[in-house]
Order: sequence, then structure tokens, then C-alpha cells
Amino acid sequence: MADIYDVHPPTARWTHVALRVSDIEASIAWYIEHTPLRLIDKRSDEMGHGAWLGHDDTPDSPFVLVLAEFFEETDPFSGTAKATLAPFAHLGIELTSRAAVDESADIARDLGFLAMEPRDLGPPIGYICMVTDPDGNMIEFSYDQGVYATAQSRMR
Repeated sequence: MADIYDVHPPTARWTHVALRVSDIEASIAWYIEHTPLRLIDKRSDEMGHGAWLGHDDTPDSPFVLVLAEFFEETDPFSGTAKATLAPFAHLGIELTSRAAVDESADIARDLGFLAMEPRDLGPPIGYICMVTDPDGNMIEFSYDQGVYATAQSRMR
């Protein structure tokens, strides 16, 4: 069988995390509005709908959030519980300031999806709040967690 794509990673790469969602449009809208992720690709087929969200400034090292809404009649996972990331399992997004964490928490509180008020948990966790997406998956907004700083210093 011939390759579909002309471009492939130079080495094995961690490329995505996938979540099964109930309403693809609602999930896309939520992630675009409440996170720095942008819609990279969207498609539908006989199985359902899918979307890839990510940062549009990292084409050489892509990492995407895959959202999948399966049709009931063709759901390959029918009969199984829909897993969600919670209570500790989460997607982490490092923000640029404590004020940005507070702002995210304020919006989530007002809209009813704040799961944990902002708090400083010290190193290596930093200043965080937790919110839930439309399917109940936990999203952590953090500041001064050090993931970005550590990657910058050790992966160059």
C-alpha cells in the first residue's frame, strides 16, 4: 500500500491526546473560546465527526487534541462507558500570568464549569485552577509550573 502523505516525522513523536465527545460542535467551540487551541482540521465519515485542535505555530513539533463524536450506529466503542479525564487526570495548559489563571477561573465560575478555585500548590505544580469541558474532562490552567521553562532549558 502506498503512503498517503509525503511528509513524515524525522523520529517517532508524541502527537496527540484523543477525547470522545458528545457534541463535536459544542466541544470545538468550548476549546476555541476557553483555551489557546485553534481548529487545525475537521472531518466527517461513516463513523462520525472528528476535529484536531492545536497551536498553529508549531508545525515542526505538532501536538493536537483530537475530539471524536461517533455515530451511535457505527460507534466502535458502543456498550462501553465514555471515559473522562477526572478527577486528577487532566489536560494542562500553562498560561502567561497569575492574572490569566484568575481570569480563566472567573469566566469558568460565571459559566458554571469551575472545578477548583485558583490556588498556589508550590513547586512543581505552581498556581493553578481546574475547569471542566462540556463532557466533564478536567482542564488545568497553570502559571509558573515550569513545564515550558524546563522544556526550553533541557530540550534545546
